[in-house]
Amino acid sequence: MSFINNPKHIPESYGLRIAAGLILFFVLMQVIGLAHIVELRLLNLLVLAVGIYFGLKKFKETHQHRIHYFRALAVGVATGGIASLAFALFMFLYMKADHSFMQWIIDNEPMGRYLNAYIVAFIVALEGVFSSLLVTFVLINYIETEGVEQ
Repeated sequence: MSFINNPKHIPESYGLRIAAGLILFFVLMQVIGLAHIVELRLLNLLVLAVGIYFGLKKFKETHQHRIHYFRALAVGVATGGIASLAFALFMFLYMKADHSFMQWIIDNEPMGRYLNAYIVAFIVALEGVFSSLLVTFVLINYIETEGVEQ
């Protein structure tokens, strides 16, 4: 059984898939010249939501079509957290390689003069983790979960 299909590694597998989607989206926006439009970050939320949804669905399929509420919360947040950390690492490396992108952030963002690649990568990771918490909370109320055990 490969890492991608291993039911014990669903958060890692789907987290890396989400990160790949986020990286692909960022590179596409950079290539077509839209990376400077900050509002396009909202589409990252869509990529995150779709990935977490399919991760929860896969978890449920591989565990006798059952998932408890808190287990779903843990799987969803772990999946999103892994994706966010991987994407933040990519962004850190990208900003270190492309100094003009980091300079654009410094010149155009309200608090830009206080930012560096480390802080920006941390903000990306933090934003992603909290977004995954929100997305997971919404999704576990949408998918059928078993209640909290008494």
